[in-house]
Amino acid sequence: MSIAVSASIATDHLMRFPGRFSDALLADQLDHVSVSFLVDDLQIRKGGVAGNIAYAMGVLNRTPLLVGAVGADFAEYRAWLEKHGVDCSTVKISDSAHTARFVCTTDDDMAQIASFYPGAMSEARDISIGELAENHTLDLVLVGANDPEAMLRHTAECRELGIPFAADPSQQLARLDGDQSVQLIDGAAYLFTNKYEWALLLQKTGLSEEEIARKVGIRVTTLGKDGVQIVDRDGTEVTVDVVPEVNKVEPTGVGDAFRAGFLTGHTAGLSLERSAQLGSLIAVLVLETMGTQEWTLNKDDALERLVAAYGPEAAADIKPLL
Repeated sequence: MSIAVSASIATDHLMRFPGRFSDALLADQLDHVSVSFLVDDLQIRKGGVAGNIAYAMGVLNRTPLLVGAVGADFAEYRAWLEKHGVDCSTVKISDSAHTARFVCTTDDDMAQIASFYPGAMSEARDISIGELAENHTLDLVLVGANDPEAMLRHTAECRELGIPFAADPSQQLARLDGDQSVQLIDGAAYLFTNKYEWALLLQKTGLSEEEIARKVGIRVTTLGKDGVQIVDRDGTEVTVDVVPEVNKVEPTGVGDAFRAGFLTGHTAGLSLERSAQLGSLIAVLVLETMGTQEWTLNKDDALERLVAAYGPEAAADIKPLL
């Protein structure tokens, strides 16, 4: 299947705070919070939801189509992605804005405080899925966190054109209202959220779990260290544990990595359980690496970790995709 990934493309500025945010935040003073954290590290890396997912799919020998808007400073990033199997031919280059910036500080508990400057990403709303479909086969479009108008446009176009899509609103749920949130998920073949985003989606839309289930195909809710819960179209629930980490380095991009592995597996014919196991493997590789696209996949090591986490049968089923 041909997968297009429509979401943010950004440069990540990742910092580490040697402590706990919660020790400096006073619950009764949050309405006028003013606090600064002295960090002890700064890493500047390639990132963005679309960039991270597309990179991981490329490493897994897919050729995803990257859909998004960037600045003229994208040249080095483009070469990197193309080297790893990503089709960047449809990326829009802005005449005036820089590529988006993600600035994130992580504490010792892996809690994060982040800001996002959209820059050229705002021009993603000018990209037409319909026009892309005239020259590319689009079997599935993942619509992830991006310029909100772009997300709404691309979702609507997929519905109108009958192109299956995966809804992954993630960080933008905080900005969207209830009606917009419903528009982004209605008719989705897949709905991706983490545990917090799932609760926020229910609260913002006012819909029950059953009502959302009638609007989407497969619901995938990541649960952090507790793994992932998947609810199939018929209501069947599947829970998959994480692949145990060797160490925790940086959590940014872990969810993107899971989505890439899961969709690569499921669109290639793996079961929901096996797809989630592949997603969990890719996720832990990112967790153990500084930067969302600096991880590598060693097939022998990957199989050993799959055997240890899920057993030899699971490893054998997933092996052809590594």
